[in-house]
Amino acid sequence: MCGIIGIYSHQPVAEDIYNSLIYLQHRGQDAAGIITCQQRFDVKHGLGLVQEIFNDRDVLAMQGNIGIGHTRYPTAGGNQLSDVQPIWLGSPRGIALAHNGNLTNYQALHRTLIHNQHRHLNTSTDSELLLHLLSDALHTTVDVHNDGAIFFSELCDAVQSVFNQAEGSYSVVSVVMGKGLLAFRDPHGIRPLVIGVREDPDGQKDYVLASETTMFYALGFRSMGDVKPGEVVFINQSGQLFRQLIQSKTFSPCIFEYVYFARPDSILDEVNVYRARMRMGENLARRWKEKYPDLLPDVVIPVPFTSNTAAMSFAHALGVRYSEGLYKNPFIGRTFIMSGGKKRSQQVRYKLTPQHIEIKNKKVLLLDDSIVRGTTSREIVTMMREFNAQSVYFASACPPLISPCLYGIDIPSSKELISANYTIDEMREHLNVDALLFQDEGDLVEAVTRKGNHQIKSPCMACMNGRYITGNIDQLKIKQLEENRQRCRGEVCVS
Repeated sequence: MCGIIGIYSHQPVAEDIYNSLIYLQHRGQDAAGIITCQQRFDVKHGLGLVQEIFNDRDVLAMQGNIGIGHTRYPTAGGNQLSDVQPIWLGSPRGIALAHNGNLTNYQALHRTLIHNQHRHLNTSTDSELLLHLLSDALHTTVDVHNDGAIFFSELCDAVQSVFNQAEGSYSVVSVVMGKGLLAFRDPHGIRPLVIGVREDPDGQKDYVLASETTMFYALGFRSMGDVKPGEVVFINQSGQLFRQLIQSKTFSPCIFEYVYFARPDSILDEVNVYRARMRMGENLARRWKEKYPDLLPDVVIPVPFTSNTAAMSFAHALGVRYSEGLYKNPFIGRTFIMSGGKKRSQQVRYKLTPQHIEIKNKKVLLLDDSIVRGTTSREIVTMMREFNAQSVYFASACPPLISPCLYGIDIPSSKELISANYTIDEMREHLNVDALLFQDEGDLVEAVTRKGNHQIKSPCMACMNGRYITGNIDQLKIKQLEENRQRCRGEVCVS
């Protein structure tokens, strides 16, 4: 999972892209980069948080009215500086690209590029493969002397070639030197991509394409909705907007975006994330009453911050008090997307401080958005016991996670998933809680799809039910992808 941003403007875009990356920081904390385009690409990459990488001088030095940016959370490839996006090639014309998602046929594409086409790859990321696929398609299908609708039609043919070869999830923003800003989304629409417009007093229009709508208000953009699955969007040098749906399959956006990854103020695929999380809490509370009619907590405490909304709704539905009984240090990152289990465990106590008065002698219900490895959950329960909670219950707004995610979330192996290796009773004992409840799969889908003018047919829930919506996934491929991800964690990736 990563954050991507592309902006076309009538003014230099570097500052707007930098500010947008701040709004997308929650989608990746390992690295970030910006590329802007005028007569050449101006490039700035770095490891760490956005504010650690860029300074005022960097941003002011970047020229051009078109640019793209990326915040990185590595789920494919290593975590070297060479792997940081956006990435670019000098031919044809010059192409830069930023990608959110994962290609499930990475190894086959890698072998083809290396052995059949004799390409040299500078990184271990699947994003570089996408860049080469797009570059090859542009080279063979696009006449760079064309412009307007003719050029866009040829561009669509090039993206269709990418669709024909790439399997998995991919939302992409790209700059074609001297031509404009390109974006496209895989035919299942697994990863989000939104579009917005900003109009100045003279009627000139600027455009933004991003993973989420989080920066729209601050930068003066209004939403134009979502890039549809299988849709191509292009803004040329003159500011003309072109859109075309070229391939569409069953619309299956990742449901974990609504559970955890997206900011609650985002609207993705015409679904309000905040309201979806409120409904998750409502549905979970109804199930709690059914399963544990005699267990009423004194207080509901969220594991901050992504579960706050669901916990507030849950507490309201039960008629008990909601309390932010865990104080979160905002200067320590999200433990779920930290790079190692030991580091995650150590960071829990640095990040979260229990509020003694909210816990002592109380029946505490902890509500988290999900339970992945169980490391964080177990540490937090221990904290509750140390602060003399009378009882500790635990509820998850998400169903049990039993399968690896192959589409861009750091759930690389079922061996690491507590729900894949323990029964519910065993998990309850392992976590040391008095009662444990997971969201029902159907209730989660209902919570996300109940409201909104969306076209979601069947959200991707592969990590919860093992059904990989792109197909061509068997146990052998899952094993290969798991093993390669493990190698990449050690910064040694092979095809």
